[in-house]
Amino acid sequence: TFRAEWSSLLAELVKVGGITAEEAKKSSYLNIVGMVGSIDNDFCGTDMTIGTDSALHRIIEIVDAITTTAQSHQRTFVLEVMGRHCGYLALITALACGADWVFIPESPPEDDWEDHLCRRLTE
Repeated sequence: TFRAEWSSLLAELVKVGGITAEEAKKSSYLNIVGMVGSIDNDFCGTDMTIGTDSALHRIIEIVDAITTTAQSHQRTFVLEVMGRHCGYLALITALACGADWVFIPESPPEDDWEDHLCRRLTE
């Protein structure tokens, strides 16, 4: 709709003096580009969607704060991060923070994961 109405919008801007006829001629064609805004980083064809990097930075800040508390109290913390059906944020956070365990939708846990996790926590 916007593209279809573009020429009449330019004509109106020229009529009211918002732009010159020469500027309207230079802008006679409208290209529209869509940008995916998703923290999940789950859009094919792009390295990183808008929002993913800032979400990851925010998660790392929180993990840093929680890590200090966990160490001082000698406790284990379980953290759930954003990501819906995409494990990118969880996986990168786990790698960046040295997590002992990570669950991601792309690689569901094996049947005996509870026993394995308990052994790891005992260690």
